[in-house]
Amino acid sequence: MGMGATAGVAAAGGFALSANASGTSKSSAASGALAFDKDAYTELTTTITDADGDDKEVVYHFWKAITYVTNPVDEKYQSLNVSVPVKIDGKAVDATDAPIIFPNAVGGYMPSSVADATGVGGAEMTGTPTGGGAAPSASASASASASASASASASAGSGEVASGGNAMTNAQGGMVNLGKLGLAAGYVVVEPGARGRTLKDSDGNYYGTAPAAIVDLKAAVRYVRANKGVIPGDTDRIVSTGTSAGGALSALLGASGDSEIYAKYLKELGAADASDAIFATGAWCPITDLEHADGAYEFNWGTNALSTGKQVDQTVSKALQSQFAEYQASLKLRGLNRFGSLTARNYDDYMVETYLQPSATKYLTDLSDSARATYLAANTFITWSGGEATFTWADFLTHVGARKKGTPAFDAFDLSAGENNEFGKDTTEARHFTAYSLKNDTTGVTSKRLAGDIPEKLDLMNPMYHFAKKNPGRSKHWWIRLGTKDSDTSLTVSANIAAAADNLGDDVNHFYYWDEGHGSNIDPADFLTWVAKVTGGTKRAASRK
Repeated sequence: MGMGATAGVAAAGGFALSANASGTSKSSAASGALAFDKDAYTELTTTITDADGDDKEVVYHFWKAITYVTNPVDEKYQSLNVSVPVKIDGKAVDATDAPIIFPNAVGGYMPSSVADATGVGGAEMTGTPTGGGAAPSASASASASASASASASASAGSGEVASGGNAMTNAQGGMVNLGKLGLAAGYVVVEPGARGRTLKDSDGNYYGTAPAAIVDLKAAVRYVRANKGVIPGDTDRIVSTGTSAGGALSALLGASGDSEIYAKYLKELGAADASDAIFATGAWCPITDLEHADGAYEFNWGTNALSTGKQVDQTVSKALQSQFAEYQASLKLRGLNRFGSLTARNYDDYMVETYLQPSATKYLTDLSDSARATYLAANTFITWSGGEATFTWADFLTHVGARKKGTPAFDAFDLSAGENNEFGKDTTEARHFTAYSLKNDTTGVTSKRLAGDIPEKLDLMNPMYHFAKKNPGRSKHWWIRLGTKDSDTSLTVSANIAAAADNLGDDVNHFYYWDEGHGSNIDPADFLTWVAKVTGGTKRAASRK
Protein backbone atom coordinates (compact mmCIF):
# COMPACT_ATOMS: atom_id res chain seq x y z
CA MET A 1 0.00 0.00 0.00
CA GLY A 2 2.68 2.45 -0.99
CA MET A 3 4.05 2.93 2.51
CA GLY A 4 3.62 -0.80 3.10
CA ALA A 5 1.39 -2.54 5.60
CA THR A 6 4.00 -2.51 8.35
CA ALA A 7 4.58 1.21 8.03
CA GLY A 8 0.85 1.75 8.01
CA VAL A 9 0.52 -0.10 11.30
CA ALA A 10 3.20 2.05 12.83
CA ALA A 11 1.51 5.16 11.53
CA ALA A 12 -1.81 4.17 13.02
CA GLY A 13 -0.79 2.84 16.41
CA GLY A 14 -0.67 4.21 19.87
CA PHE A 15 0.29 7.89 19.80
CA ALA A 16 -2.14 10.51 21.04
CA LEU A 17 -2.98 13.52 18.87
CA SER A 18 -3.44 16.99 20.31
CA ALA A 19 -5.43 18.57 17.45
CA ASN A 20 -9.21 18.41 17.30
CA ALA A 21 -11.40 17.56 14.32
CA SER A 22 -12.15 20.48 12.10
CA GLY A 23 -14.41 23.17 13.43
CA THR A 24 -16.04 21.33 16.27
CA SER A 25 -16.22 21.52 20.04
CA LYS A 26 -19.41 19.51 20.30
CA SER A 27 -19.01 16.23 22.19
CA SER A 28 -21.15 14.01 24.38
CA ALA A 29 -20.65 10.59 25.89
CA ALA A 30 -23.12 8.06 24.54
CA SER A 31 -25.47 6.30 26.89
CA GLY A 32 -28.25 3.75 26.77
CA ALA A 33 -29.13 2.49 23.31
CA LEU A 34 -26.31 4.43 21.67
CA ALA A 35 -23.54 3.20 23.97
CA PHE A 36 -20.91 1.13 22.18
CA ASP A 37 -20.47 -2.33 23.72
CA LYS A 38 -16.73 -2.84 23.52
CA ASP A 39 -17.02 -6.55 24.34
CA ALA A 40 -19.66 -7.47 21.73
CA TYR A 41 -17.23 -8.42 18.98
CA THR A 42 -16.27 -11.54 17.08
CA GLU A 43 -12.61 -12.21 16.40
CA LEU A 44 -12.02 -12.98 12.74
CA THR A 45 -9.01 -13.79 10.60
CA THR A 46 -8.77 -12.91 6.93
CA THR A 47 -6.16 -12.58 4.22
CA ILE A 48 -6.09 -9.23 2.45
CA THR A 49 -4.04 -8.50 -0.65
CA ASP A 50 -2.56 -5.05 -0.29
CA ALA A 51 -1.96 -2.54 -3.08
CA ASP A 52 1.52 -3.95 -3.67
CA GLY A 53 0.06 -7.40 -4.30
CA ASP A 54 1.29 -8.83 -0.99
CA ASP A 55 -1.02 -11.00 1.09
CA LYS A 56 -1.45 -9.93 4.70
CA GLU A 57 -3.01 -12.12 7.37
CA VAL A 58 -5.16 -9.85 9.50
CA VAL A 59 -6.71 -10.81 12.82
CA TYR A 60 -9.38 -8.31 13.78
CA HIS A 61 -12.34 -7.66 16.04
CA PHE A 62 -15.65 -7.29 14.24
CA TRP A 63 -18.79 -5.61 15.55
CA LYS A 64 -21.78 -6.24 13.30
CA ALA A 65 -24.91 -4.23 12.48
CA ILE A 66 -24.95 -1.70 15.32
CA THR A 67 -28.00 0.54 15.03
CA TYR A 68 -26.69 4.10 15.20
CA VAL A 69 -29.93 5.99 16.04
CA THR A 70 -32.57 5.46 18.73
CA ASN A 71 -35.53 5.96 16.41
CA PRO A 72 -34.58 4.17 13.18
CA VAL A 73 -36.82 4.18 10.14
CA ASP A 74 -35.20 0.97 8.89
CA GLU A 75 -32.50 -0.74 10.96
CA LYS A 76 -31.35 -2.78 7.97
CA TYR A 77 -29.88 0.39 6.53
CA GLN A 78 -29.36 2.53 9.62
CA SER A 79 -26.65 0.38 11.16
CA LEU A 80 -22.87 0.19 10.96
CA ASN A 81 -20.06 -2.34 11.26
CA VAL A 82 -16.77 -1.78 13.08
CA SER A 83 -13.52 -3.61 12.30
CA VAL A 84 -10.41 -3.18 14.44
CA PRO A 85 -7.05 -4.84 13.63
CA VAL A 86 -5.29 -6.66 16.47
CA LYS A 87 -2.62 -8.58 14.54
CA ILE A 88 -1.14 -8.23 11.06
CA ASP A 89 1.14 -11.02 9.88
CA GLY A 90 1.49 -12.14 13.49
CA LYS A 91 2.51 -8.71 14.81
CA ALA A 92 0.32 -7.10 17.45
CA VAL A 93 -1.42 -3.87 16.48
CA ASP A 94 -2.57 -1.19 18.93
CA ALA A 95 -5.36 0.66 17.09
CA THR A 96 -6.54 2.59 20.14
CA ASP A 97 -5.66 5.92 18.55
CA ALA A 98 -5.67 4.86 14.91
CA PRO A 99 -7.45 7.06 12.35
CA ILE A 100 -10.89 5.77 11.37
CA ILE A 101 -11.64 4.98 7.73
CA PHE A 102 -15.35 5.60 7.08
CA PRO A 103 -16.24 4.08 3.65
CA ASN A 104 -19.83 4.36 2.48
CA ALA A 105 -21.16 1.85 -0.06
CA VAL A 106 -23.67 4.13 -1.78
CA GLY A 107 -23.96 4.12 -5.56
CA GLY A 108 -26.62 5.83 -7.65
CA TYR A 109 -28.16 7.23 -4.45
CA MET A 110 -29.38 3.68 -3.82
CA PRO A 111 -29.71 2.07 -0.37
CA SER A 112 -26.65 0.47 1.21
CA SER A 113 -26.58 -2.02 4.06
CA VAL A 114 -24.11 -3.83 6.31
CA ALA A 115 -26.72 -6.20 7.72
CA ASP A 116 -25.58 -9.20 5.68
CA ALA A 117 -21.85 -8.56 5.91
CA THR A 118 -19.77 -11.36 7.37
CA GLY A 119 -16.63 -9.29 7.81
CA VAL A 120 -14.77 -6.15 6.83
CA GLY A 121 -15.55 -4.74 3.40
CA GLY A 122 -18.95 -6.41 3.27
CA ALA A 123 -21.17 -3.34 2.98
CA GLU A 124 -23.40 -3.63 -0.07
CA MET A 125 -25.55 -1.43 -2.27
CA THR A 126 -29.00 -3.00 -2.51
CA GLY A 127 -30.96 -3.04 -5.73
CA THR A 128 -29.91 -2.15 -9.25
CA PRO A 129 -29.61 1.54 -10.19
CA THR A 130 -32.15 2.69 -12.73
CA GLY A 131 -32.45 5.96 -14.59
CA GLY A 132 -29.56 8.34 -14.43
CA GLY A 133 -30.16 9.96 -17.78
CA ALA A 134 -28.32 7.24 -19.67
CA ALA A 135 -28.09 7.80 -23.39
CA PRO A 136 -30.35 5.62 -25.53
CA SER A 137 -28.79 2.25 -26.35
CA ALA A 138 -25.75 3.01 -24.24
CA SER A 139 -24.14 -0.07 -22.76
CA ALA A 140 -24.15 -0.47 -19.01
CA SER A 141 -21.29 -2.93 -18.99
CA ALA A 142 -18.05 -2.28 -17.14
CA SER A 143 -16.30 -1.38 -20.37
CA ALA A 144 -19.03 0.76 -21.88
CA SER A 145 -17.06 3.95 -22.18
CA ALA A 146 -13.93 2.24 -23.41
CA SER A 147 -15.75 0.41 -26.17
CA ALA A 148 -17.47 3.59 -27.26
CA SER A 149 -14.31 5.65 -27.28
CA ALA A 150 -12.87 6.68 -30.60
CA SER A 151 -9.44 5.74 -29.33
CA ALA A 152 -10.23 2.67 -27.27
CA SER A 153 -7.70 0.50 -29.05
CA ALA A 154 -4.93 2.88 -28.06
CA SER A 155 -6.01 3.25 -24.44
CA ALA A 156 -4.59 1.26 -21.57
CA GLY A 157 -7.44 2.23 -19.25
CA SER A 158 -8.90 -0.45 -16.99
CA GLY A 159 -12.51 0.15 -18.00
CA GLU A 160 -15.06 1.35 -15.51
CA VAL A 161 -17.99 0.36 -13.35
CA ALA A 162 -21.53 0.76 -14.63
CA SER A 163 -23.32 4.08 -14.18
CA GLY A 164 -24.75 4.23 -10.68
CA GLY A 165 -22.34 1.62 -9.37
CA ASN A 166 -20.47 1.95 -6.08
CA ALA A 167 -17.38 -0.11 -6.90
CA MET A 168 -13.79 0.99 -7.43
CA THR A 169 -11.42 -0.55 -9.97
CA ASN A 170 -7.64 -0.46 -9.99
CA ALA A 171 -5.25 -0.13 -12.93
CA GLN A 172 -5.59 -3.84 -13.68
CA GLY A 173 -9.38 -3.77 -13.61
CA GLY A 174 -9.58 -5.50 -10.22
CA MET A 175 -11.82 -4.36 -7.40
CA VAL A 176 -10.52 -1.92 -4.78
CA ASN A 177 -12.01 -2.17 -1.28
CA LEU A 178 -10.78 0.68 0.89
CA GLY A 179 -12.29 -0.90 3.99
CA LYS A 180 -10.11 -3.97 3.59
CA LEU A 181 -7.03 -1.99 2.57
CA GLY A 182 -7.53 0.37 5.50
CA LEU A 183 -7.74 -2.53 7.95
CA ALA A 184 -4.58 -4.09 6.50
CA ALA A 185 -2.85 -0.71 7.00
CA GLY A 186 -3.68 -0.78 10.71
CA TYR A 187 -6.63 1.60 10.67
CA VAL A 188 -10.00 1.19 12.34
CA VAL A 189 -12.76 0.78 9.76
CA VAL A 190 -16.35 1.89 10.35
CA GLU A 191 -18.72 0.96 7.52
CA PRO A 192 -22.11 2.69 7.67
CA GLY A 193 -25.29 1.71 5.92
CA ALA A 194 -27.69 4.37 4.66
CA ARG A 195 -31.17 4.62 3.23
CA GLY A 196 -31.55 5.20 -0.50
CA ARG A 197 -34.00 6.50 -3.05
CA THR A 198 -35.83 3.27 -3.99
CA LEU A 199 -37.01 2.30 -0.50
CA LYS A 200 -40.79 2.23 -0.05
CA ASP A 201 -42.99 1.34 2.90
CA SER A 202 -46.14 -0.80 2.74
CA ASP A 203 -48.23 2.25 1.82
CA GLY A 204 -45.99 3.08 -1.13
CA ASN A 205 -44.26 6.03 0.52
CA TYR A 206 -40.63 6.62 -0.39
CA TYR A 207 -38.54 6.89 2.77
CA GLY A 208 -35.00 6.96 1.41
CA THR A 209 -35.08 9.96 -0.91
CA ALA A 210 -33.20 13.21 -0.24
CA PRO A 211 -31.92 14.00 2.29
CA ALA A 212 -32.11 10.53 3.91
CA ALA A 213 -28.66 9.25 2.88
CA ILE A 214 -26.65 12.21 4.13
CA VAL A 215 -28.69 12.41 7.33
CA ASP A 216 -27.95 8.74 7.98
CA LEU A 217 -24.23 9.15 7.37
CA LYS A 218 -24.17 12.11 9.73
CA ALA A 219 -26.01 10.08 12.36
CA ALA A 220 -23.43 7.30 11.98
CA VAL A 221 -20.58 9.80 12.49
CA ARG A 222 -22.35 11.14 15.57
CA TYR A 223 -22.62 7.63 16.98
CA VAL A 224 -18.88 7.10 16.56
CA ARG A 225 -17.95 10.46 18.05
CA ALA A 226 -20.38 10.09 20.97
CA ASN A 227 -18.51 6.90 21.93
CA LYS A 228 -15.10 8.55 22.08
CA GLY A 229 -12.79 6.67 24.41
CA VAL A 230 -14.90 3.52 24.20
CA ILE A 231 -15.01 2.69 20.50
CA PRO A 232 -11.49 1.90 19.21
CA GLY A 233 -9.81 4.52 17.05
CA ASP A 234 -9.34 8.27 17.14
CA THR A 235 -12.82 9.70 16.74
CA ASP A 236 -11.31 13.10 15.95
CA ARG A 237 -9.61 11.58 12.89
CA ILE A 238 -12.46 10.19 10.77
CA VAL A 239 -11.72 9.93 7.04
CA SER A 240 -14.72 9.33 4.79
CA THR A 241 -14.59 7.65 1.38
CA GLY A 242 -17.10 7.00 -1.39
CA THR A 243 -17.53 6.54 -5.13
CA SER A 244 -19.98 8.12 -7.59
CA ALA A 245 -23.08 9.11 -5.57
CA GLY A 246 -21.11 7.76 -2.61
CA GLY A 247 -18.31 10.14 -3.57
CA ALA A 248 -20.85 12.93 -3.65
CA LEU A 249 -22.06 12.00 -0.16
CA SER A 250 -18.49 11.78 1.11
CA ALA A 251 -17.84 15.29 -0.22
CA LEU A 252 -21.11 16.49 1.28
CA LEU A 253 -20.29 14.89 4.62
CA GLY A 254 -16.96 16.70 4.57
CA ALA A 255 -18.36 20.08 3.54
CA SER A 256 -21.37 20.11 5.88
CA GLY A 257 -19.90 19.14 9.24
CA ASP A 258 -22.09 20.33 12.13
CA SER A 259 -24.31 22.39 9.84
CA GLU A 260 -27.54 23.29 11.60
CA ILE A 261 -29.70 22.72 8.52
CA TYR A 262 -29.73 18.97 9.29
CA ALA A 263 -30.66 19.34 12.96
CA LYS A 264 -34.36 18.58 12.69
CA TYR A 265 -33.77 15.47 10.63
CA LEU A 266 -31.16 14.12 13.04
CA LYS A 267 -33.40 14.84 16.00
CA GLU A 268 -36.26 12.89 14.41
CA LEU A 269 -34.01 9.85 14.12
CA GLY A 270 -32.71 10.11 17.67
CA ALA A 271 -29.12 10.65 16.58
CA ALA A 272 -26.46 11.06 19.25
CA ASP A 273 -25.89 14.54 20.64
CA ALA A 274 -22.38 14.80 19.25
CA SER A 275 -20.48 16.34 16.37
CA ASP A 276 -20.91 15.03 12.83
CA ALA A 277 -17.78 16.78 11.52
CA ILE A 278 -15.11 14.61 9.91
CA PHE A 279 -11.39 15.22 9.65
CA ALA A 280 -10.68 14.36 6.01
CA THR A 281 -12.61 13.53 2.85
CA GLY A 282 -11.91 11.06 0.09
CA ALA A 283 -14.22 11.45 -2.93
CA TRP A 284 -13.97 9.47 -6.15
CA CYS A 285 -15.94 10.67 -9.21
CA PRO A 286 -18.53 12.54 -7.10
CA ILE A 287 -21.84 13.11 -8.87
CA THR A 288 -23.10 16.17 -7.04
CA ASP A 289 -24.14 19.82 -7.37
CA LEU A 290 -27.19 18.27 -9.00
CA GLU A 291 -29.19 21.42 -9.71
CA HIS A 292 -26.32 22.66 -11.89
CA ALA A 293 -25.11 19.29 -13.15
CA ASP A 294 -27.07 19.39 -16.42
CA GLY A 295 -25.42 22.64 -17.48
CA ALA A 296 -21.98 21.46 -16.39
CA TYR A 297 -22.46 18.22 -18.34
CA GLU A 298 -23.28 20.05 -21.55
CA PHE A 299 -20.36 22.44 -21.09
CA ASN A 300 -18.08 19.43 -20.88
CA TRP A 301 -19.64 16.87 -23.21
CA GLY A 302 -22.11 18.89 -25.29
CA THR A 303 -20.27 18.37 -28.59
CA ASN A 304 -19.66 14.66 -28.03
CA ALA A 305 -22.04 12.29 -29.80
CA LEU A 306 -23.91 9.46 -28.13
CA SER A 307 -22.70 5.88 -28.54
CA THR A 308 -25.23 5.61 -31.38
CA GLY A 309 -23.30 8.30 -33.26
CA LYS A 310 -26.14 10.79 -32.94
CA GLN A 311 -25.87 14.22 -31.36
CA VAL A 312 -28.13 15.25 -28.50
CA ASP A 313 -30.58 18.12 -29.07
CA GLN A 314 -28.19 21.04 -29.51
CA THR A 315 -30.84 23.61 -28.66
CA VAL A 316 -31.23 22.03 -25.24
CA SER A 317 -27.48 21.55 -24.89
CA LYS A 318 -26.72 25.20 -25.64
CA ALA A 319 -29.43 26.45 -23.31
CA LEU A 320 -27.95 24.38 -20.49
CA GLN A 321 -24.45 25.58 -21.34
CA SER A 322 -25.67 29.16 -20.93
CA GLN A 323 -27.01 28.25 -17.49
CA PHE A 324 -23.63 26.79 -16.57
CA ALA A 325 -21.87 30.01 -17.62
CA GLU A 326 -24.13 32.05 -15.37
CA TYR A 327 -23.71 29.66 -12.45
CA GLN A 328 -19.95 29.42 -12.79
CA ALA A 329 -19.64 33.19 -12.76
CA SER A 330 -21.75 33.37 -9.59
CA LEU A 331 -19.36 31.07 -7.71
CA LYS A 332 -16.49 33.55 -7.96
CA LEU A 333 -13.96 30.75 -7.67
CA ARG A 334 -10.24 31.06 -8.33
CA GLY A 335 -8.41 28.20 -9.96
CA LEU A 336 -5.61 26.27 -8.33
CA ASN A 337 -2.01 27.18 -9.05
CA ARG A 338 -2.86 30.88 -9.26
CA PHE A 339 -4.90 30.40 -12.41
CA GLY A 340 -7.26 33.28 -11.62
CA SER A 341 -11.05 33.51 -11.85
CA LEU A 342 -12.82 30.43 -13.20
CA THR A 343 -15.45 31.16 -15.83
CA ALA A 344 -17.10 29.29 -18.67
CA ARG A 345 -14.84 31.24 -21.02
CA ASN A 346 -11.62 29.83 -19.61
CA TYR A 347 -12.63 26.60 -17.90
CA ASP A 348 -11.52 24.48 -20.85
CA ASP A 349 -8.03 26.00 -20.67
CA TYR A 350 -8.04 25.53 -16.90
CA MET A 351 -8.90 21.85 -17.19
CA VAL A 352 -6.27 21.23 -19.83
CA GLU A 353 -3.46 23.11 -18.08
CA THR A 354 -4.20 22.20 -14.48
CA TYR A 355 -5.42 18.63 -14.74
CA LEU A 356 -5.52 16.95 -18.14
CA GLN A 357 -2.01 17.63 -19.44
CA PRO A 358 -0.41 16.76 -16.08
CA SER A 359 -2.49 13.57 -16.03
CA ALA A 360 -1.37 12.55 -19.51
CA THR A 361 2.21 13.50 -18.68
CA LYS A 362 2.27 11.26 -15.62
CA TYR A 363 0.71 8.41 -17.55
CA LEU A 364 3.21 8.66 -20.38
CA THR A 365 6.17 9.14 -18.07
CA ASP A 366 5.32 5.92 -16.26
CA LEU A 367 5.33 3.92 -19.51
CA SER A 368 8.40 2.20 -20.91
CA ASP A 369 10.02 3.91 -23.89
CA SER A 370 8.53 1.42 -26.33
CA ALA A 371 5.06 1.54 -24.79
CA ARG A 372 5.14 5.34 -24.81
CA ALA A 373 6.13 5.39 -28.47
CA THR A 374 3.30 3.01 -29.32
CA TYR A 375 0.75 5.09 -27.41
CA LEU A 376 1.87 8.36 -28.98
CA ALA A 377 1.79 6.83 -32.46
CA ALA A 378 -1.84 5.83 -31.86
CA ASN A 379 -2.76 9.19 -30.27
CA THR A 380 -1.19 11.79 -32.52
CA PHE A 381 -3.21 14.62 -30.97
CA ILE A 382 -0.69 14.62 -28.11
CA THR A 383 2.53 16.55 -28.53
CA TRP A 384 5.28 15.02 -26.40
CA SER A 385 8.19 17.36 -25.85
CA GLY A 386 10.63 17.79 -22.99
CA GLY A 387 8.87 15.08 -21.01
CA GLU A 388 5.51 16.88 -21.10
CA ALA A 389 2.26 16.20 -22.93
CA THR A 390 0.31 19.02 -24.57
CA PHE A 391 -2.95 19.04 -26.54
CA THR A 392 -6.15 21.03 -27.00
CA TRP A 393 -9.49 20.69 -25.24
CA ALA A 394 -11.19 19.87 -28.54
CA ASP A 395 -8.76 17.06 -29.27
CA PHE A 396 -9.19 15.72 -25.76
CA LEU A 397 -12.97 15.53 -26.23
CA THR A 398 -12.49 13.67 -29.50
CA HIS A 399 -10.15 11.27 -27.72
CA VAL A 400 -12.76 10.48 -25.07
CA GLY A 401 -15.42 9.73 -27.66
CA ALA A 402 -19.05 8.97 -26.90
CA ARG A 403 -20.82 10.63 -24.01
CA LYS A 404 -22.64 8.26 -21.67
CA LYS A 405 -25.74 10.33 -21.01
CA GLY A 406 -28.40 12.13 -22.97
CA THR A 407 -29.66 15.63 -22.29
CA PRO A 408 -30.60 16.72 -19.74
CA ALA A 409 -28.39 14.16 -18.02
CA PHE A 410 -29.79 14.46 -14.49
CA ASP A 411 -33.17 16.19 -14.40
CA ALA A 412 -34.65 14.33 -17.36
CA PHE A 413 -37.63 15.86 -19.14
CA ASP A 414 -39.41 12.49 -18.81
CA LEU A 415 -38.44 12.04 -15.12
CA SER A 416 -36.48 8.89 -15.97
CA ALA A 417 -33.19 9.81 -14.30
CA GLY A 418 -32.20 8.29 -11.00
CA GLU A 419 -31.77 11.81 -9.64
CA ASN A 420 -35.46 12.48 -10.35
CA ASN A 421 -36.22 9.59 -8.04
CA GLU A 422 -33.76 10.99 -5.48
CA PHE A 423 -36.05 14.01 -5.16
CA GLY A 424 -39.25 11.99 -5.00
CA LYS A 425 -41.56 12.45 -2.04
CA ASP A 426 -44.32 10.51 -0.31
CA THR A 427 -45.86 8.27 -2.99
CA THR A 428 -44.47 10.32 -5.88
CA GLU A 429 -41.56 8.36 -7.31
CA ALA A 430 -39.82 11.13 -9.25
CA ARG A 431 -39.93 14.91 -9.41
CA HIS A 432 -38.20 17.70 -11.27
CA PHE A 433 -35.65 19.70 -9.30
CA THR A 434 -34.72 22.36 -11.89
CA ALA A 435 -37.03 25.00 -13.35
CA TYR A 436 -35.72 24.33 -16.87
CA SER A 437 -36.65 20.65 -16.89
CA LEU A 438 -39.99 21.35 -15.24
CA LYS A 439 -40.75 23.86 -17.99
CA ASN A 440 -39.88 21.25 -20.62
CA ASP A 441 -41.53 18.31 -18.87
CA THR A 442 -42.88 15.59 -21.19
CA THR A 443 -44.82 13.56 -18.61
CA GLY A 444 -47.83 15.80 -18.17
CA VAL A 445 -46.79 17.60 -15.01
CA THR A 446 -49.07 20.62 -14.80
CA SER A 447 -47.38 22.68 -12.11
CA LYS A 448 -45.34 25.59 -13.37
CA ARG A 449 -43.35 25.91 -10.15
CA LEU A 450 -41.00 23.53 -8.43
CA ALA A 451 -42.37 21.91 -5.28
CA GLY A 452 -41.84 24.09 -2.23
CA ASP A 453 -39.49 21.68 -0.49
CA ILE A 454 -37.10 21.31 -3.43
CA PRO A 455 -34.86 24.36 -2.72
CA GLU A 456 -34.19 23.18 0.83
CA LYS A 457 -33.43 19.65 -0.30
CA LEU A 458 -31.03 20.90 -2.93
CA ASP A 459 -29.09 22.78 -0.24
CA LEU A 460 -29.12 19.70 1.97
CA MET A 461 -27.59 17.63 -0.84
CA ASN A 462 -25.01 20.06 -2.24
CA PRO A 463 -21.47 20.51 -0.84
CA MET A 464 -21.13 23.76 -2.80
CA TYR A 465 -23.84 25.30 -0.59
CA HIS A 466 -21.66 24.72 2.47
CA PHE A 467 -18.51 26.03 0.81
CA ALA A 468 -20.38 29.20 -0.09
CA LYS A 469 -21.37 29.53 3.59
CA LYS A 470 -17.72 28.99 4.60
CA ASN A 471 -18.92 26.32 7.00
CA PRO A 472 -16.40 26.23 9.87
CA GLY A 473 -17.17 22.58 10.62
CA ARG A 474 -16.10 21.34 7.21
CA SER A 475 -13.29 18.88 6.60
CA LYS A 476 -9.98 20.67 6.00
CA HIS A 477 -8.34 17.87 3.99
CA TRP A 478 -9.56 16.72 0.56
CA TRP A 479 -8.55 13.82 -1.67
CA ILE A 480 -10.48 13.96 -4.96
CA ARG A 481 -10.06 11.59 -7.91
CA LEU A 482 -11.76 10.62 -11.17
CA GLY A 483 -10.90 9.31 -14.61
CA THR A 484 -10.45 11.56 -17.62
CA LYS A 485 -12.85 9.35 -19.60
CA ASP A 486 -15.55 9.44 -16.94
CA SER A 487 -18.57 11.02 -18.65
CA ASP A 488 -21.00 10.03 -15.91
CA THR A 489 -20.82 13.70 -14.94
CA SER A 490 -18.86 16.78 -15.93
CA LEU A 491 -15.17 16.89 -15.08
CA THR A 492 -15.81 20.42 -13.80
CA VAL A 493 -17.85 19.18 -10.83
CA SER A 494 -14.81 17.80 -9.02
CA ALA A 495 -12.70 20.76 -10.11
CA ASN A 496 -15.20 23.17 -8.56
CA ILE A 497 -15.16 21.25 -5.27
CA ALA A 498 -11.37 21.34 -5.27
CA ALA A 499 -11.30 25.07 -6.07
CA ALA A 500 -13.91 25.89 -3.42
CA ALA A 501 -11.99 24.03 -0.73
CA ASP A 502 -8.66 25.47 -1.86
CA ASN A 503 -10.05 29.01 -1.89
CA LEU A 504 -11.00 28.58 1.78
CA GLY A 505 -7.47 27.52 2.64
CA ASP A 506 -8.06 23.77 2.86
CA ASP A 507 -5.52 21.11 1.94
CA VAL A 508 -6.54 19.76 -1.48
CA ASN A 509 -5.08 16.78 -3.34
CA HIS A 510 -6.93 16.52 -6.66
CA PHE A 511 -5.90 14.46 -9.66
CA TYR A 512 -7.46 12.93 -12.78
CA TYR A 513 -6.55 9.40 -13.90
CA TRP A 514 -5.60 9.43 -17.57
CA ASP A 515 -7.77 7.24 -19.83
CA GLU A 516 -9.66 5.81 -16.85
CA GLY A 517 -13.42 5.70 -16.52
CA HIS A 518 -16.09 5.78 -13.85
CA GLY A 519 -15.17 4.28 -10.49
CA SER A 520 -11.44 4.18 -11.15
CA ASN A 521 -9.08 4.17 -8.18
CA ILE A 522 -5.58 3.40 -9.41
CA ASP A 523 -3.64 4.91 -6.49
CA PRO A 524 -5.12 3.48 -3.27
CA ALA A 525 -1.60 3.14 -1.86
CA ASP A 526 -1.07 6.88 -2.26
CA PHE A 527 -4.42 7.54 -0.60
CA LEU A 528 -3.45 5.54 2.49
CA THR A 529 -0.10 7.31 2.60
CA TRP A 530 -1.98 10.62 2.41
CA VAL A 531 -4.26 9.53 5.27
CA ALA A 532 -1.21 8.79 7.43
CA LYS A 533 0.27 12.18 6.53
CA VAL A 534 -2.76 14.40 7.17
CA THR A 535 -3.81 12.61 10.35
CA GLY A 536 -0.31 12.81 11.80
CA GLY A 537 0.36 9.15 11.17
CA THR A 538 3.80 9.60 9.60
CA LYS A 539 4.88 11.87 12.45
CA ARG A 540 3.73 9.35 14.98
CA ALA A 541 5.50 6.55 13.13
CA ALA A 542 8.73 8.53 13.13
CA SER A 543 8.51 9.29 16.86
CA ARG A 544 7.83 5.63 17.58
CA LYS A 545 11.08 4.64 15.92
